[in-house]
Amino acid sequence: MSRLRILLPFVGGKTIGGSHISALKLVAGLDRNRFKPTVLLHDLDGSGPGPLGDYIHSQGLEFRTLADVAIIAPSHSKTERSISVGTYLTRTLPALRRFLKEGAYDIVHTNDGRMHVNWAAPARLAGCRLLWHHREDPKGFGVNTIAPFLANRIVTVSNFARPAHPLLPVRRRTHVVYSPFEFEEQPDRVAARAALLKEIKAGENAFLLGFFGSLVPRKQPIAFVEAVAETIKALPGREVHGLFFGEAILPHAPLDREALALAERLGIGKHIHLMGFRRPINGPMAAMDATVVTALNEPFGRTLIEAMHLGVPVIATRHGGNIEAIHDGKTGRLVPVGDPRAIADAIMHLESDPENRAAIVAEARANLISRYGTERHIEQLSQIYEDLAPASRTRFPAVT
Repeated sequence: MSRLRILLPFVGGKTIGGSHISALKLVAGLDRNRFKPTVLLHDLDGSGPGPLGDYIHSQGLEFRTLADVAIIAPSHSKTERSISVGTYLTRTLPALRRFLKEGAYDIVHTNDGRMHVNWAAPARLAGCRLLWHHREDPKGFGVNTIAPFLANRIVTVSNFARPAHPLLPVRRRTHVVYSPFEFEEQPDRVAARAALLKEIKAGENAFLLGFFGSLVPRKQPIAFVEAVAETIKALPGREVHGLFFGEAILPHAPLDREALALAERLGIGKHIHLMGFRRPINGPMAAMDATVVTALNEPFGRTLIEAMHLGVPVIATRHGGNIEAIHDGKTGRLVPVGDPRAIADAIMHLESDPENRAAIVAEARANLISRYGTERHIEQLSQIYEDLAPASRTRFPAVT
């Protein structure tokens, strides 16, 4: 059997999120005797692939660039360069279909909202099989209305993320595959912590709370500021700081500025720090005293698992995929949504009981490799690719 040709399209630019990291780990680990993956970056404004392209090269991978092909975008990520549905149907769809035909691709593997919407129809019209990798809200429009008609397989990152109200039955073609993680050696926590304390001008005994991820509404950065304020009250003898590692990526939601403004109103402005996007992140993450996940409808956050591996206790909302990642009281703490005081209480209890903290950290790390290791992820996706293979070159393949 010839190698399966797989296309994984993304939008180039400065954003490097969990979908990119997971997909690129997959690409790097695929058996080249069985698969020929191609990473494609849309250059939407002529500025090139940007930091994402640099990151791909840093992983020892190559990519193709597609310029002069505009795309449609969901309402939350529209820009002045986004096109109308009419323009998409008359210009972009034919161009993407032609690209797939010329490249003789067998499978199109989409990983985010914009790529799902723009590549689904061209994939089917070009005779490709479509793997729709859903990493977002189970109530999302696309996964419930477009994917049931066009996707040959739907992969979700958790049971929570399965399509909530699909227009057609999709249970038999939906698979749960947890995101991959490479569990590298522990960084020098003492050195990383000392560097951060110096950067934010904090004392040696400061208590550091970390928020890791883009500052978008779903991740609730405002709730993190409120949790820091409550923790300051709960630990009166400690100098508490909240550190945001990520950026506000949505032009209509400047949540970085809103978070700072709230901190000032609460009188804790000097305790909140915007650290920006950093890569690698394992050093700063290991320096934290706790990682706080305030997200709602989080399908399956990478930061929970990464923090667990680094020996940092996690306090997360009892919502979304967090419930699948954390066994409350055993591998971390789950707290009610919208209750910053509960977060502070969980932190206080961990700090007041070092033995319990140590037990939670140890239990959290115990089974990470078997559940979330990269090899397991690659094996599962490779099998799905091969299951799609027999009809991959058939025009308008039957949905199975």
